[in-house]
Amino acid sequence: MRIYLDNAATSWPKPEAVYGAVDRYQREIGIAAGRGGYNDAVAAARIVDAARREIAALIGARNPQHVVFASNGTDALNLAIHGTLRPGDHVVASVCDHNSVLRPLAEQSRSRDVAVTYVGCDSLGYLDPDDVRRAIRPNTRMVIINHASNVTGAIQPLAEIAAVVKGCDKLLMVDSSQSAGHTPINVTELGIDLIAGSGHKGLLGPAATGFLYIREGVERHVQPIRQGGTGVESQLDRQPDELPTRYESGSLNGPGLAGLAAAATFLREQTVEAVARHELSIVSRLWDGLSTMPTIKLYGPAPSPARGPVVSFSARGYDPQEFAAALDSARGIQCRAGLHCAPKMHEALGTLEQGGLVRMSVGWATTAEEIDATLATVEAIVAA
Repeated sequence: MRIYLDNAATSWPKPEAVYGAVDRYQREIGIAAGRGGYNDAVAAARIVDAARREIAALIGARNPQHVVFASNGTDALNLAIHGTLRPGDHVVASVCDHNSVLRPLAEQSRSRDVAVTYVGCDSLGYLDPDDVRRAIRPNTRMVIINHASNVTGAIQPLAEIAAVVKGCDKLLMVDSSQSAGHTPINVTELGIDLIAGSGHKGLLGPAATGFLYIREGVERHVQPIRQGGTGVESQLDRQPDELPTRYESGSLNGPGLAGLAAAATFLREQTVEAVARHELSIVSRLWDGLSTMPTIKLYGPAPSPARGPVVSFSARGYDPQEFAAALDSARGIQCRAGLHCAPKMHEALGTLEQGGLVRMSVGWATTAEEIDATLATVEAIVAA
């Protein structure tokens, strides 16, 4: 029986309601939302609307119509970046960012002469809001913040950073791929302009789901990057102006969004705060156990509410990939090794040249017994 510790890549298992919602959609509806006026098409549209309302409620957004669905977090980030930036703009990002931000920004630099400043972090992976302030220029269009690192687990001081960005009258975009579902977020209270997230990680939904929230009024800055059928305003040769269809060309992933709606309902009923408390207790157990092993080096902050459910480490004498393979072979422990699509983060930690780190990421269903078995296996491998 496997021990799954790769929830930062994709959460597993899902709540039972998610499996049921996907199955019901496929068997009982099975058609595209918004592509007809007959009963089942209307039922499909209602499921998509329910998913929008649930995601809006989870992130504290007032208007569900400003929740735009995407095929994943990367897709949502690409829409926000490529749709908003203009030739000659400046962007503030950070070394904590994932390639889903780094690569679109690199493409903007190559093709549109967009300048990017990457703010550094401290040894634990935290950004200093004053460093963000100093990086902002008169021509800065957007500040991008990785809310929670997929390497160190550090959750950034978003309220303080948001105050800096708003004080400079710049757009604030947040990548919540590693924080949504793990820690409470309220976009209205924080004044976030754009927030992108994955549906299949902490939000516990199926694969191929993601979202981009666009604050009311900010849509005037964001151009669609995909054109096509929307099911409304079909006489136009351009995208309609209304949200969310302006950014949702083509058929949506109905089964996936049915599952995402069920997952978001589950999280709302359980509360994100309760999930966060459970994950913190599990991370603390894992961290405390690993910290007693002299050949294990831990990275990132010690367990606290200001860090996500990710623990990364190196094992003396082992390549990260080799160690992860040994864990899988010995006990079916499934974790992620390497650079985690975050090369600048590993460069900042000094782990780029060694091929990265071993990362264990827990979730809502991870048990203390699984962590104890994992610790015993790690101890046996390093002692061999």
